Amino acid sequence: MVRSSVASMFFHESTLSEIFATVAASSLDTMEFWPETPSFWLYGMPMDLLDRCRSLYSSMDPMTVHVPILDLNPCSMNPKVAAASREYSAAAIRFADRIGAGVVTVHPGRRTAKRPPGPDEYTRFEVLIDLLREEANRSWVRVAIENMENKVNYLLCTPKAVRALLDREPWLYFTLDVSHAMGTSVESVLEYIELCSDRLVNVHLSRSENGVMHLPMQGHPDSQRVLEALAEQGYQGNLTLEIEDLRFDHTLSREEKVALLNEEERFIARFFV
Repeated sequence: MVRSSVASMFFHESTLSEIFATVAASSLDTMEFWPETPSFWLYGMPMDLLDRCRSLYSSMDPMTVHVPILDLNPCSMNPKVAAASREYSAAAIRFADRIGAGVVTVHPGRRTAKRPPGPDEYTRFEVLIDLLREEANRSWVRVAIENMENKVNYLLCTPKAVRALLDREPWLYFTLDVSHAMGTSVESVLEYIELCSDRLVNVHLSRSENGVMHLPMQGHPDSQRVLEALAEQGYQGNLTLEIEDLRFDHTLSREEKVALLNEEERFIARFFV
């Protein structure tokens, strides 16, 4: 059975308690928790508060986790940035293990300059993979690599590249970011599903149109094609709404966010009866 979810960063300005209460007020099952959620990250990652929220809303367990990515890049040409990024990724796996999360999603990184990745970037990427493998072997959490936008300096931005990595690393899982892939075409999304569905454990659901990413899914023909393809493959993992709340013409209230999440969930549920 699929579990409907939303990224905690959709509630960027909210307190941790408000985030949990708002997700609980919606029809969603759970949440993808970003340690960089400001009300958690900027206050020293207070685990006691997170534990209290999880206890109050225990039906959300297991959540999923996304590694920190803001200002970070494990393939950076700056060795200190690359090292810090790898350590945050490893720490996120330990954090996910600590809260009993089922999946932790990792970004592969990019070349710092807007040029095609070269040997240096791929060497740094291999250092990341080695570290993730070590952490995965010590954890019950499934570590999932995410596909990136098909931009000149990004790694893992084609279905074949992700499939080749999964074939090489049997411990590794996959998070499909629909908006990243849809920036190329909806056919690219469908190719990811066809090639990588056997290792797919999380799907970041949002739409891309005319270069604008992380739009709502509901009602659009491209969204329908993606959800139909996932259902036809028998997907049974997390469906995580990753919507940018700044894409709207005004600041959404709590009630409007709940209503939007409910509309998205109803649209998605039509394909997973």
